Amino acid sequence: MQAIIYYVRQLQQLSGVKLYLNLLGMVISGLLESSAILLLVPMLGMAGLQLGGAGAGAAFNLPMLGFISELPQTTALLLVLGSYIGIVLCQNLIARFVAVRNVEIQQTYGRQLRYEVYSALLRAEWSFFLKKRTSDLVNLMTTEIARVLAGISCFLQFLTSLLFTLVQIAFAFWLSPQMTLAVIVCAVLLSLFSRRFIRKAKKLGSRSTQLGKTYLAGITDQLNGIKDIKSNNLEQSRLEWLHGFTGEVKNEQLEYTRLRSNSQLLYKMSSTLLIALFIFVSFRFLHVEGPNLLLVILVFARLWPTFSSLQSLMEQLASVLPSFKQLKEMEEECLQAAEEGPAAGSGKAPAPMVLKEGLEARDVHFRYDPQKPEYSMQAVNVKIPANRMTAIVGRSGAGKSTLVDLLMGLMQPESGVILADGAPITGESLLSYRRSIGYVAQDPFLYNATIRDNLTMIKPDASEEELWEALEFASSAEFVRRLPEGLDTLIGDRGIRLSGGERQRLVLARAIIRKPSILVLDEATSALDTENEQKIQEALDRLKHSVTLIVIAHRLSTIRGADQILVIDQGRVIQQGVYGRLASETGGMFSRLLSSQEAM
Repeated sequence: MQAIIYYVRQLQQLSGVKLYLNLLGMVISGLLESSAILLLVPMLGMAGLQLGGAGAGAAFNLPMLGFISELPQTTALLLVLGSYIGIVLCQNLIARFVAVRNVEIQQTYGRQLRYEVYSALLRAEWSFFLKKRTSDLVNLMTTEIARVLAGISCFLQFLTSLLFTLVQIAFAFWLSPQMTLAVIVCAVLLSLFSRRFIRKAKKLGSRSTQLGKTYLAGITDQLNGIKDIKSNNLEQSRLEWLHGFTGEVKNEQLEYTRLRSNSQLLYKMSSTLLIALFIFVSFRFLHVEGPNLLLVILVFARLWPTFSSLQSLMEQLASVLPSFKQLKEMEEECLQAAEEGPAAGSGKAPAPMVLKEGLEARDVHFRYDPQKPEYSMQAVNVKIPANRMTAIVGRSGAGKSTLVDLLMGLMQPESGVILADGAPITGESLLSYRRSIGYVAQDPFLYNATIRDNLTMIKPDASEEELWEALEFASSAEFVRRLPEGLDTLIGDRGIRLSGGERQRLVLARAIIRKPSILVLDEATSALDTENEQKIQEALDRLKHSVTLIVIAHRLSTIRGADQILVIDQGRVIQQGVYGRLASETGGMFSRLLSSQEAM
């Protein structure tokens, strides 16, 4: 329940007086509805509905309505009917206003909540995302937030029902204290008995959350790997997985429906039995007269369903409680993993840094899990001069990508420091430093948009000439001109409509379009043919004297022109030097790597 209170407080802080005005409107609406019911007394009396042969005037036994019996019958009827219509009209107008304002409050809060959660995710450091499944984060931003917002709506409905119930109880007390007390006692006893429904609803809610995560994870993995599924004839096994999973969902939904149906059946049957009992007692022992008897029955018939409604809303709240907890826990994790520096959206982006002297890793130690003894980086001391080309090589899993992530400021070392021009890459300087970097990953990522959109998202104000200049540099201009729509060609999810080499060249063009001070290439030429790779190498040779190049290389022949080569093994820099000297060191790691490639 603490998680619900946490988000309700956020709602209250955002909505302020609007929320209280809505709650006041709910109370007034309940009072007006009760007043409309009160007018049924003289109307029933005028209609001559009575028991025991009393006259119509005997129906006017409510003190505040007694003056009506002194008016002419037609005048009294018109007054009562006019008042009834006016009260119902006012009550419905207020109810309409409250309903519209409720939607405004909820939508405003939903927008703010999504922004805050996504902002917290974006501010989390890179190592946070390495520990999370992407599908779980997508599920959080879609399904779980939707369930939380539904829970907030349910909580507001609960408050509305609670306030309405209190008004109805006060009105019922005024009409018949004994009967109202009896109804309340019965409701309390029944609510104690119904606690097991709430506990079960909470358990089913946890199950729904887990099923949602499993479904999204499975579908995401399968759609990302659809080529493997089709090439290995795995369609039937995937359909069998879906058939089995949807069976679990069906059973879970049926169980939840049975739970709600059972609780509502309990309340409806108890309501029917109690109404019958109260009618018998009121007529047989209390000698309640006709209109008042019908009014008491009507009050009871309205009061009891409010208890049923409260019970139903509590079950719904219990079912979404796991979503509240999961969202709050994720926000706390993001805050703990937040990068130093200004918050996302806090103001104008800082100007990119221009690297003048170079980068330095000074006695850097790093491990992904502080609870484990193994370090991914140990005692790393390297200097990367500005406007030179530095290549990083090593066996698979040696720590090349980890070192690059540290140099890019995506992660902070556990001990030691990363320096840019002699200053630590932390705090306020982090975003400025990050904006100075162009990055090309081994697995190129493109958005499901046009080529133009993919390029201009890095530099929104880029001119047509700048776009084509970047494409020419990345050997992409020729194939882009051949496309039906040129720069405005939609390239599909992750650029699937392009070949692997074309995707990699587009990512390279995107990285250099804003003329970064540092360009990082992680196996950036691995998917290129020999001709295009040669063109990229020539372009990089021209660029390396004006940009700091950091290249993770698998094919060692591509880094002959590097100004320095760092050889990584088991998280340590074990060799450092130029290509020729490292190749001549017999028995060295670089020499062994080079020999193994030449033998292939």
